[in-house]
Amino acid sequence: MATIVFDIEVAGLPWEEVDEITRGYLLSRAKTPEERDAVPERTALLPGLGKVIAIGMWLVGKDTKGAEHDRGLLLLEGESTPEHPWEKVAGSKIFRGDERELIARFWEIVGAAGRERPLLVTFNGRGYDGPVLMIRSAQLGLRPSRQLVGYRYDLSDHCDLSEVFNFHGSTRENFKLDYWCRRFDVESPKGGLDGSQVGRAYRDGRIEDIGEYCLRDVRATAALYRKLESTLIPLFKGGRG
Repeated sequence: MATIVFDIEVAGLPWEEVDEITRGYLLSRAKTPEERDAVPERTALLPGLGKVIAIGMWLVGKDTKGAEHDRGLLLLEGESTPEHPWEKVAGSKIFRGDERELIARFWEIVGAAGRERPLLVTFNGRGYDGPVLMIRSAQLGLRPSRQLVGYRYDLSDHCDLSEVFNFHGSTRENFKLDYWCRRFDVESPKGGLDGSQVGRAYRDGRIEDIGEYCLRDVRATAALYRKLESTLIPLFKGGRG
């Protein structure tokens, strides 16, 4: 079975484009003045108030001949362009299109009929990437090809590494991808951009920088998964050893 690691980047709607009633509702939910001040800059984290601008995917596992998969694909917002090699990240290709085209291509890859569906791997994909992709698909009139947030305690369909590390919520704290990469001697994906800067970078037209950040993130997640697939993951229901 092939394994696809994925990650998304989202650009939140500008606050002025959010309708007045929704703005009021969101502000009323803030518990402190600091939280209230932060709401306008956090629309990418709120369900239904952002658009998917990049989806990074990294294929790992083995093919039918036993050769190792290790390649990436970036689905990136832009003028529609067929899939072709991308020099910014070694071993990767890029496909460009509008948001609907990107999401439709994602569902085609992860849920294509007539062949075994790949195992999906994420870092916090159950808490963010999966719900965002499914909700955004519905907003765009697209039907997801598979459920990304299924039964929490079975890793056989979707393995969320953040939930592996917190043992399905049993531990008190959650740590970021960069932290765990450093603990397992995986090259950190952090560079000139981080998640908190995506919105500003998008407004500045730095879409390729966002794409590179997304794909490097997913490549690091894939490397971290390889460290765990025969050690920690088999201890969980549905984990493969």
